[in-house]
Amino acid sequence: QVLLVESGGGLVQAGGSLRLSCAASGATIDTYAMGWFRQTPGKEREFVAAISRTSISTHYSDSVKGRFTISRDNAKNTVYLQMNSLKPGDTAIYYCAAKFAPMQYVVLTQTRAYDYWGQGTQVTVSS
Repeated sequence: QVLLVESGGGLVQAGGSLRLSCAASGATIDTYAMGWFRQTPGKEREFVAAISRTSISTHYSDSVKGRFTISRDNAKNTVYLQMNSLKPGDTAIYYCAAKFAPMQYVVLTQTRAYDYWGQGTQVTVSS
């Protein structure tokens, strides 16, 4: 069982930056593919970014490509999402997710692919 806890959300002005963290416990995440998703009221949870277990592979949604960076520190059992040039459209609850995936190139972009989810952290971008 993997427990994921997100932190780092908050209120920021458009053009600003935030860094989200996802701390894992219950297992070491070095054999897990990790991802970030976001959700706004009335909408389905959408993919933001994903990273393979060794960081060899990453993938981003078109809406955040070039502005967001996903990274991980397996020694700290933590995954990060650096968000720059934030826009009001980035406002959402951001969720961290994990899936056991020992193949080092695997990145997962579908919500149904993940087995473990955090409780989410709110990001609000004001115009």
